[in-house]
Amino acid sequence: MKFPSKVKLVDVGPRDGLQNEKQPVPAEIKIGLVHRLQDAGLKEIEVTSFVSPKWVPQMADNAEVMAGITRKPGVRYSVLTPNMKGFEAAVAPSREFWPDEIVVFGAASEAFSQKNINCSIAESIERFAPVVEAARAQGIYVRGAISTAVGCPYEGEIAPERVELVARLMKQIGVQHVGVADTIGVGTPVKVQRAMEAALKHYDINDVSGHFHDTYGQALGNTFATLEMGVWQYDTSSAGLGGCPYAKGATGNVATEDVVYMLHGMGIDTGIDLDRLIDAGKYISDHLGRKPNSRASNAILNKRAG
Repeated sequence: MKFPSKVKLVDVGPRDGLQNEKQPVPAEIKIGLVHRLQDAGLKEIEVTSFVSPKWVPQMADNAEVMAGITRKPGVRYSVLTPNMKGFEAAVAPSREFWPDEIVVFGAASEAFSQKNINCSIAESIERFAPVVEAARAQGIYVRGAISTAVGCPYEGEIAPERVELVARLMKQIGVQHVGVADTIGVGTPVKVQRAMEAALKHYDINDVSGHFHDTYGQALGNTFATLEMGVWQYDTSSAGLGGCPYAKGATGNVATEDVVYMLHGMGIDTGIDLDRLIDAGKYISDHLGRKPNSRASNAILNKRAG
């Protein structure tokens, strides 16, 4: 069986992870998390979201966080910009504070699209077209996320054809990379492979990634199943932070620590120092007053404690 020899992980903890926390997390703590992640060897970090603070109050400090990061050469910093207003805010400061990459997202479920961004799938892609155009004109890379790619809290199971439709529409407006996202963590390995195959009809294997939440404990299995297909890029979340505000009971994205432990055990290079990564996850978990939501992290922390 041939697996990729190298895997790139995008840590989405600071954005996807923290956006649903009830208690406000100070900007300096978010900046501290980003610094610890890049020191652990992460080469791409999803830092924040330029959305209305009315909808996501936790991300109201987006500009402060972006300006407060000490950037490291070779690390990419991405932000979510769901509309033109968000993109304009992301590039309002001087160039040194701009993101290297923006993320736009479209759901494979019509009902989810309505609840999450108040418009249909077709309208959502239309809304992103000027954002994609503006970003690429400024030399900013554009990544797309296809949410609810295997299941939706409102519609149930999602057919792979729907994923293919969103991938095609994203390709048409110039999105350079797509992530297949199991937003509510209901996917199982074969379903996730089918969703990924649908995206691969429009995107090269080097331009797709997996984004698997672990609600039902399937995320590592789903990661393994897509590694078998040759997928080598994944979104993961330090300490398993996060959930989805529109999907009751959905847990966070798969823990970066658990994925790194698995990949290193398979002889796959990530460029990440697992011990330093665990320290980063513990740092944010301590601030939130709870244990990391990562089995590997807790096992190693227990071992350290003797």
